[in-house]
Amino acid sequence: MKLTRRIALTAAAGLLATPAIAQSGFPNRPIRLIVPWPPGGSTDGQLRALAEAGSRYLGQQVIIDNRGGASGTLAAAAMAQEQRGDGYMVGQLPITVFRFPMMSSRPTWDPMKDFTYIIHLTGYLFGVVVKADSPWKNWEEFLAYAKANPGKVAYGSPGVGTTLHITMERIALERGIEFLHVPFRGGADNAQSLLSGQTQAMVDSTSWAPLVDGGQFRLLCTWGEQRAKRYPDAPTLVESGINIVSTSPYGIAAPKGVDPGIVKVLHDGFKQALYDPVHTTALERFDMPLIYKNSEDYRASVEKIIEEEGAVIRRLNLRIN
Repeated sequence: MKLTRRIALTAAAGLLATPAIAQSGFPNRPIRLIVPWPPGGSTDGQLRALAEAGSRYLGQQVIIDNRGGASGTLAAAAMAQEQRGDGYMVGQLPITVFRFPMMSSRPTWDPMKDFTYIIHLTGYLFGVVVKADSPWKNWEEFLAYAKANPGKVAYGSPGVGTTLHITMERIALERGIEFLHVPFRGGADNAQSLLSGQTQAMVDSTSWAPLVDGGQFRLLCTWGEQRAKRYPDAPTLVESGINIVSTSPYGIAAPKGVDPGIVKVLHDGFKQALYDPVHTTALERFDMPLIYKNSEDYRASVEKIIEEEGAVIRRLNLRIN
């Protein structure tokens, strides 16, 4: 009798511990994760690892949907138009998503009204690279040449209004430099332009790392708080006298109106995936820090980002239409 009772209690405890997936019936089909960049870059690699691990914890396949272009805002555009809010569509929200409505006279989404924030994930290691055979041996030589030759140094970035574009414009304003900005859809096109000599510099996250490691590119600086572990010889912007730390942290969200129970399932599943070795190995490979925030804290951080980025946009007078 005692054994039977113990078994019954154990079974009851097991039911209480059953993941919300089973209790809510969600998910019962694959989940689409929109990556607003082309395949092959650091964001794509990181989110593919998250999707692989997340598929195990959520009990359904997480399918990557690449939609490159528009400075990383196509996931936001798709989610803002989605009316179902059933949890089967999620997407990455780079900081561009929060800037564009403040830069446009006709914004097509409201960051605080049109999305359900799920989980904050990570940030980037950004840096400026030039060809290894370029005349600039370091960051200060590059800046000095650009200042002495207004409009002659073209740099590639992932797009207008991205953190990389805006940070370079902040640097230009502070140092009295006139750069020529060339936007690209992704890291592969940006790197090819630099290799072919069409541009003189590439600013991006660590999609440049294989070419730096292979000797084709020279890394002039990185934009984090501290020097990158893999590239200790490259100074930070702060070390060069430019008081900017730029990592563009991000997470994933869903369309507005997702049921709180489904939000919890998504959050809990992706949180487990966030700490899974498959995913942490990818973070290490791309020199990306793990920056976890739950759904509520993520939303609160977005409010702060909008306030801070709004001040920068007004100071630089940035507009997209």
